[in-house]
Amino acid sequence: MKAEIIAVGTELLLGQIANTNAQFLSQKLAEVGIGVYYHTVVGDNADRLYKLIQEAFTRSDLIIFSGGLGPTKDDLTKETVARAVARPLVHDEQALNRIVSYFEKRGIKMTDNNRKQALVIEGSHVLPNDHGMAPGMVIEHKGKYVMMLPGPPRELYPMFTTYGLPHLLSLIRDQYVVHSKVLRFFGIGESALEEELIDLIDGQSNPTIAPLAKEGEVTIRLTAKAKSVAEAEEMIRSVEHEINRRVGEFIYGYNDDSLESVLVRQLTERGETVAFAESITGGLVSHLVTSIPGSSAALKGSIVCYTNEVKESLLAVPQDVLASAGAVSEETARILAEQVRVRLGSTYGISITGEAGPIASEDKPVGLVYIGATDGMHTEIKTFRLSGQRPAIQLRSAKYAIFTMLERIKKGGF
Repeated sequence: MKAEIIAVGTELLLGQIANTNAQFLSQKLAEVGIGVYYHTVVGDNADRLYKLIQEAFTRSDLIIFSGGLGPTKDDLTKETVARAVARPLVHDEQALNRIVSYFEKRGIKMTDNNRKQALVIEGSHVLPNDHGMAPGMVIEHKGKYVMMLPGPPRELYPMFTTYGLPHLLSLIRDQYVVHSKVLRFFGIGESALEEELIDLIDGQSNPTIAPLAKEGEVTIRLTAKAKSVAEAEEMIRSVEHEINRRVGEFIYGYNDDSLESVLVRQLTERGETVAFAESITGGLVSHLVTSIPGSSAALKGSIVCYTNEVKESLLAVPQDVLASAGAVSEETARILAEQVRVRLGSTYGISITGEAGPIASEDKPVGLVYIGATDGMHTEIKTFRLSGQRPAIQLRSAKYAIFTMLERIKKGGF
């Protein structure tokens, strides 16, 4: 079954709201093996919508509409679909009773245009709206299925989950599941990762392999279509094993993991803590880590040592080191990591110092970053040359700091 999602509303085209409904529907359809081939947004214009419906009938088996079921004149979805399938609109008494009751309970006079929300296409399967007024509906037309859902997510999500999806499944004879697993990488670029896996990507069929770069990280989504989740997981497992064999050193997590959530989990499980000395990142690393529930068990604290005065007074970086090597240097990164560990009493100390730009200082190039990591016995300094604008360099520096700590844990220490 090929599906298509059509969002109706000029406000979407103007960018006033985001089309989160399409994302939600695509995810839910994928879980039951229904592939979505098209996402379209059309404004509140009956002629354009009618032409789009005619086109959708030529290419899709299932067309799902979101929006345009309300009481105002610019709500045109069901009227236009009714025209396209040559069926009249009729009042659904149950829906009308719900609408009347809604206004009566609130002591508000119901205007006549609200009766429009109870109109459904004759012969349709009505989907109740437990969180609003306009019902949804499903109709069959010449072997194709059309589903109409309200636009507000608070109405669409529960309507589709409770009523729409179960009805769709009752119409499908051969049901498959589409199951995915996301592998999360850091420290390797998208092109380098693709080069390592190009033969697997070129030869993919089922499972499929889809790389995606985002915010300094790379993910690979492995997706298998099978009769059951267990069967799909087994299909994914063999591909994952080969990917892990080739580039496993760069895998830090799976599915909804983030660098910071994995760090908190790993340290908490080990009963260990970390402290950060942040210069270039200005507290960004600590912000990422403390966004994770339970991070107090893993993060001892942090010191934002943005100026040389703070580096000297709070973290004992000697004035002569700052004068000779500079704040952006291996020597400073080493002292910051070792001192923050001692002063905050943590298992590990991590420091981040560098040049974010846009104007270089200390005759150091923009993007030069040093990250120090220590367990009190051994200290490691890593050098990075990052590109991009100031916010991108700061974010990538923060993520490299967390990844450096994860590498040490993964390798069993310093």
